[in-house]
Amino acid sequence: MNLDLYTVSLLTSLVVVVSSVVFLVGMLLRKDEDAGRLWGLAFLMGLLTVVSYLVWAAAPESWWAVAVGNAAFVANIGSMWLGARRFNNRPMAIAYGVVGAGAVAAGAAVAVEGSGGGDWAGAPFFLIGITVFAALGSYESLRGEIGQNRLAWALSVVLGLVAVFFAIRVVAYFSLGTESDFFLTWLDTVPASFLTITLSIVAVVVTTVLLSGRARLTASVDPERLTLSDDDVLPEVSFAHVLLDMTARARRREDLVGVVSLRIDDLPAIATAFGSEAAAGVGNAFRAIVRRYAPTSAFVGMDGQTGLLVGIQADSETDASRIAMRIRRGLFDELSGVVGVILPVVGVGISLSTRCGYEPGVLIREARTAAREAAASPDKVVVLARGD
Repeated sequence: MNLDLYTVSLLTSLVVVVSSVVFLVGMLLRKDEDAGRLWGLAFLMGLLTVVSYLVWAAAPESWWAVAVGNAAFVANIGSMWLGARRFNNRPMAIAYGVVGAGAVAAGAAVAVEGSGGGDWAGAPFFLIGITVFAALGSYESLRGEIGQNRLAWALSVVLGLVAVFFAIRVVAYFSLGTESDFFLTWLDTVPASFLTITLSIVAVVVTTVLLSGRARLTASVDPERLTLSDDDVLPEVSFAHVLLDMTARARRREDLVGVVSLRIDDLPAIATAFGSEAAAGVGNAFRAIVRRYAPTSAFVGMDGQTGLLVGIQADSETDASRIAMRIRRGLFDELSGVVGVILPVVGVGISLSTRCGYEPGVLIREARTAAREAAASPDKVVVLARGD
């Protein structure tokens, strides 16, 4: 099937407009954080790119539309990188300046050539800018918190393809020219449009899922209705909300925070062997002892029927391990005196922001995994999550 340039351009414009509107409406409903706002800016720049190129197609003498379109396209890809970088809590000041300078350079290069610049006016700045920012966005999407969500790998792959495509465009532009058969067949508007469509669809899906994951944590509980049980242990939803608040503040300051997971997975076996009263006694003692030995600044939450989670702040990884060890020693020292001969198997795992990032869901998941590993290995006292 042969597609003419008009049909492909119309299809590309439609996909970009729909993707942008879907994301921006979702952003307004979620009241997004900084990363969402930067990705929203990327979609706005995509809309501006489409409108500018349509103006230029309708009125070829409107060279200024090419300048605006090229600048917006560079800002579009640059903002995708900025959003991923903000999601990972990387330093932003220099990055903002680099993207702004790249967009201005792409627009100014067209303005310098003016009405005589033709279709590819200012192309070197435009092509190189997109290549660089797409490569940076692809790399950023594979590391930190965003990289721990495998769906983000799809965004990394597509941005990587954009970087490779535009890098080839740069080489072909200088070595073969835009009128060569190779350039017209493989690097002209039609293949670039299909790549833009793919990027738009993947970007709106990935960024929406990433931001919705954080939004669910904030919306899961009313902060004015946080509750404590009689033994000062938070319900699971309350713990999730407090942890979200702590990690958000720690991310801005780059403080070390973590989650300690403690599990007694053989409580059902204890109930079967010694009765439900004995199992209840172990559970009550378990919660009271963990709360007693946890630091004053820590907060303890339920984790199902047989586990507890402790949110901690620490000066170093060694300090965090020391906190977990103290809680574990307290458990083994006091549980035997409280419940007699019944000594349950306790698994203790730690996840830290230095290894696992500041995403609350990731910290909890990694801590649970480490605790299960500790419970299954008698020679491992406390397991520190690797975060890989």
